[in-house]
Amino acid sequence: MVSAVFHSPLEAAAPVATTAKPATMAQALAAKASNKPAPTPPQAVARKAPLIDLTELAQRVVPPVLGLLLLIGVWYLVSVSTGSSIPSPLETGKQAVQIFSDPFYRNGPNDQGVGWNVLMSLQRVAVGFGLAAVVGIPLGFMIGRFGFLSRMFNPLISLLRPVSPLAWLPIGLLVFKGANPAAIWTIFIFSIWPMVINTAVGVQRVPQDYMNVARVLNLSEWKIFTKILFPAVLPYLLTGVRLAVGTAWLVIVAAEMLTGGAGIGFWVWDEWNNLNVSSIIIAIFVIGIVGLLLEFALIKLASLFTFEDVKS
Repeated sequence: MVSAVFHSPLEAAAPVATTAKPATMAQALAAKASNKPAPTPPQAVARKAPLIDLTELAQRVVPPVLGLLLLIGVWYLVSVSTGSSIPSPLETGKQAVQIFSDPFYRNGPNDQGVGWNVLMSLQRVAVGFGLAAVVGIPLGFMIGRFGFLSRMFNPLISLLRPVSPLAWLPIGLLVFKGANPAAIWTIFIFSIWPMVINTAVGVQRVPQDYMNVARVLNLSEWKIFTKILFPAVLPYLLTGVRLAVGTAWLVIVAAEMLTGGAGIGFWVWDEWNNLNVSSIIIAIFVIGIVGLLLEFALIKLASLFTFEDVKS
């Protein structure tokens, strides 16, 4: 019996697709190379994005500039309304040019340029803050780690922390018999609380599962500190350091106004005694800029660590 197979004209016209694979590796590579897409003509290449986004740049630059102009405008109105008892921005600018033309002159122990006064204040802040860090950070770890110490020190911290820093200055003068160590003592006693409190809170917020694992593994206290507590507490610790530095810079200005000698606070008080209001306004800006730089430096230090809590 003969069977006939009929095909439609469309099927007969369609080419037959071959699915045979290349026999060798060389044939496979040649086939792959032959299927590469054609190079894109230069006209079809999309334009690259601009290197500087003008819109984003404007959003970053314009608001601060407007805020500065607003400050200068309010300052000018206050100067005009007070009969020029408050120097105008232009007069203060001229005085600033004169002061910063030679910021490191020295004509005696009580007649120094603004640069020497800022350096003296920073030196006192560094010593007082360093002593507070050496004492406060370990104390914060111990208070957060051991419940007995927490119950022991919490009432003392709650009692002493709200005390004004200037209330500690007479105690420093009485004990240390000198203005410079008394100012350092004031910075120390007021900078220690943020570091103690933030470090202790960070230790207390370490997940209990971590401590259970350390207990099961029978880790020593040093291993618990270096491997568990320190990495977990670091964001809180750095926050306490930032708060302490800002507090120390605020305190030193007030302390130097009362103790005298060299320093940015003494410079402000000395210019007030000379009725040089322009220099006082310049000192206000200097104090703000130095404090801003200290804050910026600590933020950059914190950003070196890969903790989202710190970077925020």
